[in-house]
Amino acid sequence: MRSLLLALLAVVTCAAAENPELARLTAADDARVAAMLAPTREKLAAVLSPELRYAHSNGLVDSKDSLISSLLGGSAKYSKYAYQERKFTFPAPGIALMTGRFDVKAVVGTSAAESTIGYLAVWRLEQGEWKFLAWQSCKIPPAAATK
Repeated sequence: MRSLLLALLAVVTCAAAENPELARLTAADDARVAAMLAPTREKLAAVLSPELRYAHSNGLVDSKDSLISSLLGGSAKYSKYAYQERKFTFPAPGIALMTGRFDVKAVVGTSAAESTIGYLAVWRLEQGEWKFLAWQSCKIPPAAATK
């Protein structure tokens, strides 16, 4: 088990060494998730791009201002945000794509929901900082029971 952990650590260290922006981008996304779970205007404003387009899995679309308002006003409250998978690619200078899936538990309005979500996110380097620019997500249905 220890050798497996050391091998995984070596792979992660190698990947970060090959792309130094990966560690900064991962930290920026970790800060975004923390800000969504325990929102403050300052934490959200620090990581969200002014041009944010956030398309929720229910089809609603938020801007930076409307997302911050819904999180601070309590009309959307996240209590769980656990990645199953999170991958970053860098298709162009200053642009990063993040894909994967995560488990979420949220209350939107008066409806509570817990689901697994697939997503595509876009990060952009703005004045030397990674900013969350776009989000598109969809609910992943539970696996069908086998007979």
